[in-house]
Amino acid sequence: MANFLYVDNSNVWIEGMHVSAVQKGKAPDIWSAMEHKIVDYGWKIDFGRLYEFAGGEPAGRANLYGSRPPANDSLWLVAKSKGFEVTVHDRNASNREKKIDTTIARDIMKDSYERMKPGVDIVTLVAGDSDYVPVVEALVERKIQFDVLFWSNASGELKRAASKFIELDPHLDYLALK
Repeated sequence: MANFLYVDNSNVWIEGMHVSAVQKGKAPDIWSAMEHKIVDYGWKIDFGRLYEFAGGEPAGRANLYGSRPPANDSLWLVAKSKGFEVTVHDRNASNREKKIDTTIARDIMKDSYERMKPGVDIVTLVAGDSDYVPVVEALVERKIQFDVLFWSNASGELKRAASKFIELDPHLDYLALK
């Protein structure tokens, strides 16, 4: 059995800052934190702990996706040192992140046909968008276990489509970079 792990870096990090803001009393609830852009800028994710928590071993693949960082940013080097393959895309002319969700969906589908064994291997997605629902449904239909790990504000449709949903909120401190 191998675990195929796919992490949307911006999604898990930004939403983690919202969850941290709520837990520190800066916002009354997650929805208010999101609506009013209330975040805890001090909260950073520990990639080694995320890799471990998400069941990175035995790894069929562990990939972290995000936007190209500034040249002096060590984030991606740290992620690589913790066992992740890294896929980055440039932001568009409006400085918006593009191509991340579709690249993750493409890689999951491609890996499901080229690398995964239905009924044996597990996919673990760390993201919360409903954009992934068609991919989840397709793999579950093919008897590939598809687990989603994300904050409590993940799409309800995604939670229902997944083989298993694990909420990260109770593990915020464990996943924080110390």
